[in-house]
Amino acid sequence: MEFYLVRHGEAVSEKQDPERPLTQAGRQDVEQVARLASARNVQVSVIFHSGILRAKETAEILAAHLHPAMGVRQIDGLLPQDDPMLAKSELETAQQSVMLVGHLPHMKRLAGLLATGNPEREVAEFAPATMICFSYEDCQWKIAGILAPQPN
Repeated sequence: MEFYLVRHGEAVSEKQDPERPLTQAGRQDVEQVARLASARNVQVSVIFHSGILRAKETAEILAAHLHPAMGVRQIDGLLPQDDPMLAKSELETAQQSVMLVGHLPHMKRLAGLLATGNPEREVAEFAPATMICFSYEDCQWKIAGILAPQPN
């Protein structure tokens, strides 16, 4: 089974807007990754996000391209400082492929935990709007692919 970790797209500064929505460039980057994922036939049953506006907007853009059967939902455990073990446990009990949209340092720590067992070990560059696909078979996690926006 495949699972997807996505860092939200570029957001405006807190000074510009305390809610920190996606910038126009951030929206375009997420759109680009969403189109690439759709072209690669990425299928997920649901897209979960942290509830923070920039992650919610990212999840909604991805959902518009990927059409998850159970839609977009907020869940606990995806905030920047949350323990990645919580998300790992959720993924290991999932019955279908899902996508998690969150933030640094959590996404980077979760990726390290899945790939190496060590949340402090960096396994991939996690720039804004980056999607990392993990496969989970026979209780083993492996990075199956990375999609990232390409500069214009």
